[in-house]
Amino acid sequence: MMRLNKYIAHHSSYSRREADKAIQDGYVRVDGEIEENPATQVDEKNVVVYVSGKQVTPRDKYTVIVYNKPKGELVSKRDDRGRKTIYDTLPKKYEHYLSVGRLDYASEGLLMLCDSPKVVSALMHGDLERVYYVKINGEVTPPMEEAMKTGLYAEDARKGGHSTSSIHSMDFAPFVNYRIIKNRPNFSTLKVTIKEGKNRELRRFFGYFDAEVVDLKRVSYGIVDLGMLKLGKTRYLEPNEYKALRDYLSYMEEESENR
Repeated sequence: MMRLNKYIAHHSSYSRREADKAIQDGYVRVDGEIEENPATQVDEKNVVVYVSGKQVTPRDKYTVIVYNKPKGELVSKRDDRGRKTIYDTLPKKYEHYLSVGRLDYASEGLLMLCDSPKVVSALMHGDLERVYYVKINGEVTPPMEEAMKTGLYAEDARKGGHSTSSIHSMDFAPFVNYRIIKNRPNFSTLKVTIKEGKNRELRRFFGYFDAEVVDLKRVSYGIVDLGMLKLGKTRYLEPNEYKALRDYLSYMEEESENR
């Protein structure tokens, strides 16, 4: 089941906010009946949805692209403050693609986008490893290393989070791997691997130790590597990457059925 506004936003060029307005203004029919509640749950496999007389059709086939996101772009379709988004840079043919997770405004690197909400959801909720290069203001301390090895619960994880975020605490799982590339009193650089993608997770983790993340770049997401892709450019998945993705999605589906 899926919220109606999410269903429309995932399967069309409407943003979530635009979907909300279309629903509330009476332009949406669900199984022939006008529906004015954006939170209505629909079965995406069987529901028939029309917006302004045009059917919203889920896509069974999917395409995945890799985008090397620069700093200074929001991973969002719209921004009410007028800031640049990834869709301002991406070719128009990708305007209906959804991002697999997010990179914040000040971060850069590998971002996957796909035209199938089902695939996007599976990847976001899976346990694929994400690899990042992180530069922090300060040195890597023994307590940091211990937390990277064993995990950490932070009652106050607001440092590194957005000022308007309602998330105050956070449970950090142990890092899958980490390597200290440079450790200096002023700046230090690490390569870290994690399996989660919580809200500004790495910024909050190091912020808990009063270390500011000054550079954050994702270079790998599961079976996909950034490689030599230039900043601001895109590429399609290679055949071997599609095969690995299909194998992973099949595994995830089998695991779900066995629960």
